[in-house]
Amino acid sequence: MLWYYFIFLALSILSFLIKRIITPKNPNTTTHTPPSHPLIGCLISFYNNRHRLLDWYTLHLSQSPTQTILLHRLGARRTIVTANPLNVEYILKTNFINFPKGKPFTEILGDLLGCGIFNVDGELWSTQRKLASHEFSTRSLKEFIVKNLEDEVKQRLIPLLEEACNSNNVIDMQDVLRRLTFDIVCKVSLGYDPCCLDLSKPLPPLLSAFDRASEISAMRATSPVFFIWKVKRLLNIGSEKSLKEAVKLVHQSVIKIIKNKKKELSEKNDGNIVSGSDLLTKLLEAGHDEIMVRDMVISMIMAGRDTTSAAMTWLFSLLSKHPNKEALIVKGVRKIFGGKNNNDKFELARSFDYEGLKEMKYLKACLCESMRLYPPVAWDSKHAARDDVLPDGTRVGKGDKVTYFPYGMGRMEELWGKDWREFKPDRWFERREGDDNEVLKYVNPYKFSVFQAGPRVCLGKEMAFIEMEYVVSTILNGFEIRPVSVDQPVYVPLLTAHMAGGFKVRVHKRVQNGK
Repeated sequence: MLWYYFIFLALSILSFLIKRIITPKNPNTTTHTPPSHPLIGCLISFYNNRHRLLDWYTLHLSQSPTQTILLHRLGARRTIVTANPLNVEYILKTNFINFPKGKPFTEILGDLLGCGIFNVDGELWSTQRKLASHEFSTRSLKEFIVKNLEDEVKQRLIPLLEEACNSNNVIDMQDVLRRLTFDIVCKVSLGYDPCCLDLSKPLPPLLSAFDRASEISAMRATSPVFFIWKVKRLLNIGSEKSLKEAVKLVHQSVIKIIKNKKKELSEKNDGNIVSGSDLLTKLLEAGHDEIMVRDMVISMIMAGRDTTSAAMTWLFSLLSKHPNKEALIVKGVRKIFGGKNNNDKFELARSFDYEGLKEMKYLKACLCESMRLYPPVAWDSKHAARDDVLPDGTRVGKGDKVTYFPYGMGRMEELWGKDWREFKPDRWFERREGDDNEVLKYVNPYKFSVFQAGPRVCLGKEMAFIEMEYVVSTILNGFEIRPVSVDQPVYVPLLTAHMAGGFKVRVHKRVQNGK
């Protein structure tokens, strides 16, 4: 079967040479190109830096006058990586129609996500977008999310943290938050409770398979020679065999949940499905077929689970190094929700609610600052439908991969100033003339693009902030989270980013005055 490999190799070399010959050059562009060689392009440099690609990209972007770089690499499409907000706006909004995800991208995630909203273009994307947009805008969904947050946090998370505190056990906070957010997103999306927050039990098969499928799918995108994963899939070997098994388990599990939901609804309502609070019920009510519903809810789980847990994990890590900023969050929580000291414990006067959480401006600034430095999604790619020219003069050929890079953008001195390395929530505030109160300032979404922007802007952005503010506020009001290691944690950028090796911490009760 090795002849498959040689055919792919020959075709890739031919494609690369043709691309180099026919791609128009722009003598006026100042776009930077990493060190390259004839035929293989920057493959050697890419391979040597494969374990630190984020910093490699960021270094070259910072050296480019336009914050844009070109990558020619044997076995991969010509790639443009940009941290230039003008380019990002052009890609995500101004000429949105020319920059779909494209077949090369949808192939990478197609086995797992199928035809879900995050992996399709055109009419199929538009239809799902309209449906999801309507559901995410309803007040009933917001109230449903807050209710599920309250149940999950009070009944499971707080007892777990109290036990860790009383026993002085080390826990992996990243794992705890991922279990928590998986429970919540399954309740909201599927009306199904996987009960993940029992650390004495193994992870549910669905969650383990979901993690494995996500990781291997992401590895496809960072393979030094792109077509290798296709050969492995064809031969059903190695990581591709594991991916196939994991995807099968995920799909079967979700289909089983869908069938049980349909049966449950039919039995309760004499065969007629009526409106419910979770998204699955609403999708079934709308009459969509099982495969479309399966793909859509899997996309929702991916978007709503790992992104929020990653953002909270990095925030707790940063706050442990900046106790003064942590104290300001606690002060804000107690000011908005009131309360009093009771037996070495501060009890809030009222439960967290939607309106109160929206007032948590300093906490929101801390979350934004944390996501600037450690975005839940490090990069996102599109593929040009036809030849184009970006605002900075970079020429784009039909089929080129065009990547905007939130991780690198958060590290550009041109965008954030010389103090970009600092965790500085105050950068998100402005003081208006004649007003002593600071307000959160508007930040260009094409400069801070962690939620995308334009027509594909994240529909769950508001919901994500509600969830993160609720969880972080609750934890910090009652506990101090302190890492057991002083080493700098390592950011790993798969489909969604996570902290290498987890976030091992000890939990301590917060003293009455909140310090």
